[in-house]
Amino acid sequence: MTERPNNRKTTPLWDAHKAAGARLIDFGGWDMPVSYPAGTIKEHQATRTNVGLFDVSHMGEAYIRGANARAQVDKLTTNNCAAAPVGKAVYTLLCRPDGGVVDDCIFYKRADDEFFVIFNAGNTAKDLEWFREHVTGGCDVVDVSDETALIAVQGPKAVAMVDALSDGTLARMPSFTFKDGQVAGVDCTINRTGYTGEDGFELACKNEHARALWDALAGAGAQPVGLGARDSLRLEAKLPLYGNDLDDDHTPLEAGLGWAVKLDGREFFGAPRLREQKASGVTRQLVGFTIAPELRAVARHGYAIIDRNPDRFSANESNVVGTVTSGGPGISVPGAIGLAYVPTSFATPGTTLTIDCRGKDVPATVVSGKFYKRS
Repeated sequence: MTERPNNRKTTPLWDAHKAAGARLIDFGGWDMPVSYPAGTIKEHQATRTNVGLFDVSHMGEAYIRGANARAQVDKLTTNNCAAAPVGKAVYTLLCRPDGGVVDDCIFYKRADDEFFVIFNAGNTAKDLEWFREHVTGGCDVVDVSDETALIAVQGPKAVAMVDALSDGTLARMPSFTFKDGQVAGVDCTINRTGYTGEDGFELACKNEHARALWDALAGAGAQPVGLGARDSLRLEAKLPLYGNDLDDDHTPLEAGLGWAVKLDGREFFGAPRLREQKASGVTRQLVGFTIAPELRAVARHGYAIIDRNPDRFSANESNVVGTVTSGGPGISVPGAIGLAYVPTSFATPGTTLTIDCRGKDVPATVVSGKFYKRS
């Protein structure tokens, strides 16, 4: 990608963000829009009620190609991506032998000998190294991150908008499928996926065509949305963020992602550890919690969860039992919301957690499921 004088990387849409008055910040070495003049709250609400438009071209993309690609993908992924039908997109995790998460990503099966994968921007170098270290058998790992733009179009009216700019067949695509086609005359891989809790598409195209596609979508009424609202949207939908809710030190089972771990009849990196953990049970879990609106408190990443029961801790023992991994004010839901790793004894819905919010004890309630679900 083009380097700017501030030494940050930029996406092919950087000029469009500048022209729209975006506030740009350093995001993992990228100069990215955190918000536009409308502000984070209105951008969030536009995505929930209409159509949000997101530049996610900083994400990493690669192909795994070769006659042995299916077997190679099978040993890399916790979910059974290799056995998926052609045209299917599969959310999965990449695990270390100890079960820790290398990354979470989506594999797109183009053929038994070709898989496309999109992974987190901050993990691009790490994931490529992981693939190249472990993909054998004559398969190639082809990095296309620097030549691929990715635009997300999300919201209750997103599908109709994109369909009207295409061939009129996109509305019939099931969730987590993809196809090649044109949107606004631009050749794209059209993925019915997203990271907001809303319906919509993620459109991958060549860098040189990204601005034309972005302008067509914005011209059709999509609201540009920055990283601030992208984070609040994914948190309301209880979608994990790598580096916060997922990392090398926690397994998919502890993160509540057992549905994306297919152990039966398969061996992949981390499978023996996950099989053992599933049999014995996890000792800690990622839980969602809410803070009542009247408390006017917000728990942020890194805040400690405290057990104030003196019967369980002596004077010289730490009473920190967990850590908030993601947190913020609810926008489409009341109060404040967050995620945290806690011992399983604290993970039952309805349990009260005590969170140290900048020196003040704040009660929070463990809840099950997503904070927000679209109708």
